[in-house]
Amino acid sequence: MKLLIVEDEIKTGEYIKQGLGEAGFIVDLAHNGLDGHHLAMLEPYDLIILDVMLPDMNGWQILKSLREAEKEMPVLFLTASDSIDDRVKGLELGADDYLVKPFAFAELLARIRTLLRRGVTPATELSLSIADLALDLARHRASRGGRRIHLTTKEFALLELLVRRQGEVLPRSLIASQVWDMNFDSDTNVIDVAIRRLRAKIDDNFDLKLIQTVRGMGYMIDLPESGS
Repeated sequence: MKLLIVEDEIKTGEYIKQGLGEAGFIVDLAHNGLDGHHLAMLEPYDLIILDVMLPDMNGWQILKSLREAEKEMPVLFLTASDSIDDRVKGLELGADDYLVKPFAFAELLARIRTLLRRGVTPATELSLSIADLALDLARHRASRGGRRIHLTTKEFALLELLVRRQGEVLPRSLIASQVWDMNFDSDTNVIDVAIRRLRAKIDDNFDLKLIQTVRGMGYMIDLPESGS
């Protein structure tokens, strides 16, 4: 698999590149935002490791541009900040995971492999659906009423979880552990932001609303009851 690292700290970038190369990945490395953005737009990478604070063009700008261009590869942010505001901002832009500097290479490698595994779908199951919403699991694509809906890797994983367990109320803690591999912190609104973004894409332009909030409990996807 081919990965891109965008990291302006030369020693850090070379360290990550060498480690991933030894782990069997093909790795490109860019030391500034403009070069990283150019490569990310040009090449079909399986995953991008993206620093936030970069010269010329920062990580937020690169990610925003990629998602606007419908580039859906997973993006893992490297950041010196672990603030909730930064995590929410990254999620709103379409980030898939965060790793705070300084970090252990073993953890970085584990997170990369987790994100890449989510792109592998067993051949025995190719699709999921509810009403006019359809998920193509093999190609990680979603459509509603025959219209393609562009989702980030995390958004697709969240939607797949909801559809697989349609009619079941999923608490925020379960969503956090299944989609983000993290323990749920009740002081954060990461899950709510993700649901709000997904609802805007899945429901806002359709009369039939599928994603439902069950107050005090969590979220589910289901056909609304008759008359509701």
